[in-house]
Amino acid sequence: MKQTHGLRALAITVTLTAFPAATAAATPPSPTIVLVHGAFADTTSWDGVAELLRADGYRVVVPDNPLRGPGNDAAAVQRAVDSVPGPVVLVGHSYGGSVITQVHDPKVRALVFVAAFAPAQGELNQVALDPIRFPGSQLVPPVLQVKVVDDAAGTAGKNVDAYIAPNGFHEVFAQDVSDATAAEMLTHQRSLAVSANLEPSGAPAWASTPSWYLVSTRDRAIPPAAQRFMANRMNARTREIDASHASLVSEPGEVADFVRAAAR
Repeated sequence: MKQTHGLRALAITVTLTAFPAATAAATPPSPTIVLVHGAFADTTSWDGVAELLRADGYRVVVPDNPLRGPGNDAAAVQRAVDSVPGPVVLVGHSYGGSVITQVHDPKVRALVFVAAFAPAQGELNQVALDPIRFPGSQLVPPVLQVKVVDDAAGTAGKNVDAYIAPNGFHEVFAQDVSDATAAEMLTHQRSLAVSANLEPSGAPAWASTPSWYLVSTRDRAIPPAAQRFMANRMNARTREIDASHASLVSEPGEVADFVRAAAR
C-alpha cells in the first residue's frame, strides 16, 4: 500500500513538471490596444503613444479612420478589431470618440476617450460644440474652412469636407507643441466630411462598456466643459491634463499612462 501511494505521488509530480504550460495558459493575455485617430489628423498622431505602449509589451493597432461619418468609420474600426485575437482596449481621440462609441463588440473590454466626442443615441457631434452651453471652441470660420473633395462614397463622386486653415492650425489645434511639430502635423492633416458631425449617433457602446475619459483643460477645439459633461454623463473614470486638443502629441507619456490604467 505504501508503495502504491509513492507511485501515485511520483506520477503527479511528473505530470506537473512535464506540463508547466498549462499554468501559463491560464493567465489572461494583455489586451490589444486599438488607437483611433480623429479629424484633421492621421495615424501618425498616435506615434508617440503607440511607441510607449509597445515598449511596455502591449500589442498596438492603429487603423486608418476614413473620416466619412461615424457609422461608416465604425465599420472600418470593427474590421481592425476583428483582426485581433483576445480582448481589446479601444481608444479614440477627438472625432475618433464618436467612432468608437458605435463599435459594439464583446472583445472590447474598455473604451478610452482622449479629448473626444462621446455622443448619446441620436445626438450629433455638433451638440458638444454648442457655443451657448459650452463656449470656447475656436474651431469656427475662418479657422475652419470647407472644400469639395473626391469621394467615391459621396454624391456624384464628390463631397464637402472641413479642414483647418494652415495659419490657424498651430494656435487652435495644438498650441502646446513646437513650431516644427505643428508644421509636421499640418502635413498629415486629413479633412473631415462636413456631414460627419451632423450624423445622429447610434446606440452608445459606453452605455455597456467601462469607459475612461482624459479631459484636455486647454482645449480650443472641444471645450473642456463639453468634455466634462460627456465624461460625467457616461460615468467615466476621468482625469484632467493641462494640454491642448492634441494631448496625444504634446503629452504622449501622460496619455499612454492613462491608457495603461484602462488596460489594467
